[in-house]
Amino acid sequence: MAAFLIVSSLLFAASVTVTIVRTAAMSAMGAMPMPGGWTMSMAWMRMSDQTWPGAASSFLGMWVVMMVAMMLPASLPTLWRYRQALRGKGVAHAGWLTAVVGLGYFFVWTALGLIVFPIGAALAAIEMSSPALARAVPSTVGVVTLIAGALQFTAWKSRHLECCKDTPRPERALPEDAVAAWRHGLLFGLHCGCSCAGLTAILLAVGVMDLRAMVIVAVATTAERLAPGQQVARAIGAVVVGIGLLLIAQAASTV
Repeated sequence: MAAFLIVSSLLFAASVTVTIVRTAAMSAMGAMPMPGGWTMSMAWMRMSDQTWPGAASSFLGMWVVMMVAMMLPASLPTLWRYRQALRGKGVAHAGWLTAVVGLGYFFVWTALGLIVFPIGAALAAIEMSSPALARAVPSTVGVVTLIAGALQFTAWKSRHLECCKDTPRPERALPEDAVAAWRHGLLFGLHCGCSCAGLTAILLAVGVMDLRAMVIVAVATTAERLAPGQQVARAIGAVVVGIGLLLIAQAASTV
């Protein structure tokens, strides 16, 4: 147990430190004021000395570290339970197999980053070339937030959240080799990604490198994962719906 906690704590501390440093550096570069009274994050932009592959690599590195910082606390209880279940069955190298599950889990988030960057960069280019679309962004953020809040009440959300919190039973088949552990990590990551889809969409809409948004999403994700049942997820949904309505009203008042 000590080794598991030490390694996890060091990984979390390192990822948080790097994330804070990167967000501070991004903030120091400033953001682009846009029509509609909002600012565009530099995360979606290519610097003058960068190629597009270089910009994508920089974003992906930032994304992976950020996701480790945000999602590791929520995933640790599940990883710990699987480690204990493997040890209870007498499986050799339970710690190593648990690490493989974790790698598979974060590979899913890495793949999501590969999808997110070109979409975000394309949208940023469109918004910069069309003032009318840029003015619609604040209301769009409100709509995205409202939909994300409503998603918290769906059976789809409940199903994936329960899969994220699944506790292995003694009679259940568990990954006892690296390939099976990798596949199990991928499945765990897919369930988590689906469960966190709404909250992740809010993070992307508000600002992918907004440190406050990261902290709020990380706390919300961890809270709903650790709490029994669906009450916390639905309470978060109610708050998010309210915020979405407020953002839509604010956007409408500035038109």
